[in-house]
Amino acid sequence: MLSFNLLVLACLSYAVFLFAVAFWAEKRAERGQLGWLRSSAIYTLSLSIYCTAWTFYGAVGYAARSGLEFATIYMGPTMVMIGWWWILRKLVRIGRTQRITSVADLISSRYGKSTTLGVLVTVLAVVGTTPYIALQLQSVALSFAVFGVANPGGLVVPDLNNTALWVAAGLALFAILFGTRNLDANERHHGVVTAIALEAVVKFLGLVGVGIFVVWGIGDGVGDMLTRIDASPVSKVNINGTRFITLTILSGAAFLTLPRMFQVLVVENAEERHLFTAGWAFPLYLFGMSLFVIPIAVVGLDVLPATSNPDMFVLTLPLKYDQQGLATLSFLGGFSSATSMVIVAAIALSTMVSNHIVMPIWLSFRKDGATMSGDVRSVVLLSRRLSIAGVLALGYFYFRLSGGSEALAAIGMISFTGIAQVLPAMLGGIFWRGATRTGAIAGLLVGFTVWAYTMFLPSFGDAAGFTETLLAHGPFGARLLRPQALFGVMGVDPVVHAVVWSLALNTGAFLLGSLVSFPRPVERLQGAQFVNVFDHSGSTRSWTHGTAEAEDLLVMAQRIIGALEAQKLFQAEAEAQGKQGYLPDATPQFLERLERELAGSVGAATAHAMLGQIAGGIVVSVEDLMAVADETAQMLEHSSQLEQQSEELARTARKLREANDKLTELSIQKDAFLSQISHELRTPMTSIRAFSEILRDGGQSSEPMDSESLTRFSGIIHDEARRLTRLLDDLLDLSVLENGQVSLNWSRTNLHDVIKRALEATAQGLEGRDLLIERNALSEHIAIETDTDRLAQVFINLIANVRKYCANEVPTLRITVRRLLNDHIQIDFSDNGIGIPEHKQSVIFEKFSRLSDNAKAGGAGLGLAICREIVTNLGGRISYLPGQGGAAFRIDLPRVHHKGR
Repeated sequence: MLSFNLLVLACLSYAVFLFAVAFWAEKRAERGQLGWLRSSAIYTLSLSIYCTAWTFYGAVGYAARSGLEFATIYMGPTMVMIGWWWILRKLVRIGRTQRITSVADLISSRYGKSTTLGVLVTVLAVVGTTPYIALQLQSVALSFAVFGVANPGGLVVPDLNNTALWVAAGLALFAILFGTRNLDANERHHGVVTAIALEAVVKFLGLVGVGIFVVWGIGDGVGDMLTRIDASPVSKVNINGTRFITLTILSGAAFLTLPRMFQVLVVENAEERHLFTAGWAFPLYLFGMSLFVIPIAVVGLDVLPATSNPDMFVLTLPLKYDQQGLATLSFLGGFSSATSMVIVAAIALSTMVSNHIVMPIWLSFRKDGATMSGDVRSVVLLSRRLSIAGVLALGYFYFRLSGGSEALAAIGMISFTGIAQVLPAMLGGIFWRGATRTGAIAGLLVGFTVWAYTMFLPSFGDAAGFTETLLAHGPFGARLLRPQALFGVMGVDPVVHAVVWSLALNTGAFLLGSLVSFPRPVERLQGAQFVNVFDHSGSTRSWTHGTAEAEDLLVMAQRIIGALEAQKLFQAEAEAQGKQGYLPDATPQFLERLERELAGSVGAATAHAMLGQIAGGIVVSVEDLMAVADETAQMLEHSSQLEQQSEELARTARKLREANDKLTELSIQKDAFLSQISHELRTPMTSIRAFSEILRDGGQSSEPMDSESLTRFSGIIHDEARRLTRLLDDLLDLSVLENGQVSLNWSRTNLHDVIKRALEATAQGLEGRDLLIERNALSEHIAIETDTDRLAQVFINLIANVRKYCANEVPTLRITVRRLLNDHIQIDFSDNGIGIPEHKQSVIFEKFSRLSDNAKAGGAGLGLAICREIVTNLGGRISYLPGQGGAAFRIDLPRVHHKGR
């Protein structure tokens, strides 16, 4: 008989062994000997932190109480890994390109690097994870108690609260030692991940070992077990289809949004290709973990006393048959399930609390902002360590206050539903460019409030004021506000009720808030980067030349990422700029790179704010565009003042000359830029303001405005707003193309199909005008390698221009295709209009070039500039053909894509 003292010794020895493994892995990583530490097997096994004490102990208890409903715990993640794999891949790519450190960082960065959203998601994550941590502490405490009862002569801890307290303290120590060794949260925690992978093997062997013993040790093989299952009450449980589907979707949502899962899925992902392996290997792992759940539950109900806790069948069955070794392995498996979850969750939450709550508050109290004296590293590390202790303390207090629910699954559902409130803002942010910060905040606040009211607070019972009277009659007798029968919906399972109402109202508020609000320019840029991450995986180009000094930036960087790392970064940038021995210039490109590096340590929002304090926080906005002239004049004046001091240090003189060259170039471009863009921005803004004032004044006048006027004025405001949106979209698209960030999707296609697609897309003419098309379809059947979508975009633009500008009564477009000897093709688009004047032909491909009345054109003059950039990226060229009678354009493209191009 294994004594309780030996069990405690085995547990401590196992913990020391995990410490040793984690320490060894950390040392290998520090020496650069990563090898299999970065393997897909380690990555896949690390995902097993999803299998916590809920799935190790609670799944058996869940099956004993609810039959096959326990399978929803495993079906949700399987659905995500197999059916939603493309979502995971997008999250991993975004995480790498944006240096995302947590789920709060993802939401904050997507919506304009919003500090408010970062705080909101962090609070929701901490509150939502607290019940789950309490579940792990409860499971470990109960497992100790089981051995204590089975071995009354041992060192029995009579109070489960004391056991949970010691477990929480030990887990906090481990998480602090191996979770806060490096400041950069975007670096891989190789020690922790390796220990988790080891624990994944232990808990798998523990659960499968008990299952094998139950089927072939207690039972008489598979046939006998099937007979037992058929005769068991478990097989008689009726499955509620609505609840089954709801819980499956909820498990999948939690798999994506749980802080610990986001940590291992996205942050700890070393290579994107590891997702391919995990996509099939992790579902197999879950299948193995679930395979013996029903047999263990059935046999436990059959042979153990009726008063036995089903959640502990995994332990009590081996103990009943005096299988001490198997019971110890099972105990260590459950211990691994609980500890791995708590450690990673504590690390993830501490990063979120530090980056999105502590650092912004700390910065706000420092008068000198990011350039103050003191070690930022020590502040961040201390805040993370205290956050880990605080998170474990919250889990312990929840365990004490809730009294320890007998059913572990009930606590798990509370946590899953709370964390799932992040899902609408997450999915909307990575797939919908129209999603806004206002919508995300509204959705999270509504969802969090409904979840807390219908599920979280009721779990405390009378301790939180949720008495039987309140649950039955609602607050102050308002029956429509009953927590478990909201708005009069009765007869619904409480979990389904809370899940559906919280997520439905969350999603509705998110969509409504996004539709009625307009994203800021930074939100639009971030949205494009997130939604189109596979097209251009670079960072958002939001910085312009500001007032930042390289010395100030270096001081700040040293205090955050360390002196050695900061100096290496600045030296590398100086060499890239050709300024060895000097500090680099604070160019927009360098500010973007520095922001990414700092984001790995303090989060994207905090890094952006700290750089903004030094560099002036200069980001792209409509107001900035309109103020270019004033800024240029100020910069030229500053340059003149600096030139008067050119007799000072040679280094200062060199910087002044370079600054003056840049300012002179900017001054030359200023007048042309303002004359071309000011009309496009001011006209719709003026219209929106004027007609908004009409609507406002009309609503305040004694005589109400008629519906026709309301409709007409509202339509004008809507059309002008869309005009502004199109301009910003075109500016963003052109910027991506010019900066070489576009990722082309090369494929083999038929040129005829591309032309046909373009003609169909422009089939509806303006004001009902028909366009006569002349073409030789047979000559168009040429196989080419190109980006079909981008080439079709060029054709559509050229055809649309004919519809807009051809003044002939019967506008005709002639499309001619030729195959050249050098394996190139020529496509000519010519119309029967008046053509383009000779003095205008040299500027038609320039940005904002316009040949006709602005209002009639209805665009920003970016169409042909975008066409030129696309064709150039495709390896060809576009030109205007004079002397053709009307306007004529020629596109020259290679038939075969050369990868080195």
